Amino acid sequence: MRPGKGSRPRTKTRPRHLDAAPAMVVSVDRGRWGCVLDGDPERLIVAMRARELGRTPIVVGDQVDVVGDLSGKPDTLARIVRVADRSTVLRRTADDTDPFERVVVANAEQLFIVVALADPPPRTGFVERAMVAAYVGGLQPILCLTKHDLVAESEFAAAFEDLDLTIIYGGIEDPLDPVRELLHDKLTAFIGHSGVGKSTLVNRLVPDADRATGTVSGVGKGRHTSTQSVALPLPDGGWVVDTPGLRSFGLAHITPDDVIKAFSDLSEAIEDCPRGCTHLGPPADPECALDQLPGTQRRVAAIRLLLTALNSNDPWFRGQSG
Repeated sequence: MRPGKGSRPRTKTRPRHLDAAPAMVVSVDRGRWGCVLDGDPERLIVAMRARELGRTPIVVGDQVDVVGDLSGKPDTLARIVRVADRSTVLRRTADDTDPFERVVVANAEQLFIVVALADPPPRTGFVERAMVAAYVGGLQPILCLTKHDLVAESEFAAAFEDLDLTIIYGGIEDPLDPVRELLHDKLTAFIGHSGVGKSTLVNRLVPDADRATGTVSGVGKGRHTSTQSVALPLPDGGWVVDTPGLRSFGLAHITPDDVIKAFSDLSEAIEDCPRGCTHLGPPADPECALDQLPGTQRRVAAIRLLLTALNSNDPWFRGQSG
């Protein structure tokens, strides 16, 4: 008797793919991933997710193993068969009530938070929230200020001086060498609201950035390049992940303890805090252990600004642009 459909016993043994080649994901577009082999921008291939991976999420910056046609010729398709553990993850949610995390980029070492000092005017809330996401995800935040030629003097950067935050100017009139030095041989994610000059800075850093973006993002069915993250190679080494202009930066997945634990000099202290402590200090938390640490008052106060941004219901703190 001929066996019926689906009667063949399934095996749980997965192929080992010993011949798989390492690659980095540089773009994602509707079930197709643009990948560069061995970190070489000239070796761009298009891949699909192997069936055995199921719905394993794969994002820009992921280190993967690929098999199949690795020639990169038009209309060829490889398969992603493994995704390596991530060293860092930049996550956000749509808002503070959204239970679904969105991974913006994986394995980035730095987060460039691009903010204009004018037009639109800056708000500390977005920066603080982005810093929280960076610290918790293992990235080093860097504040990049643009359009300071429109403002004679600004105290905006002073709000972050007690957090040891690197601050740099990246406006159209500013020299690029200091920026290039920070980006050299690193994977750096750029985030910012629309209109702050983020794309202008990327275009200055990456020659023919518009053409390069179109090449690496056109791997699927032609989604417009401004709606997705794309990793672009820097001429002197390193990668910039250009992300779409953000309207919000939800942090529903992050707790106050997560924030404090990102700071090694304070993380052990909160073990002595009472249950449910938000670490905001008096009057909300009169027994917070952070208040007992000698010589850290200014640093604790600065980190409490991050916690205030985390807990705020003000839409500007959530990073919304309108």
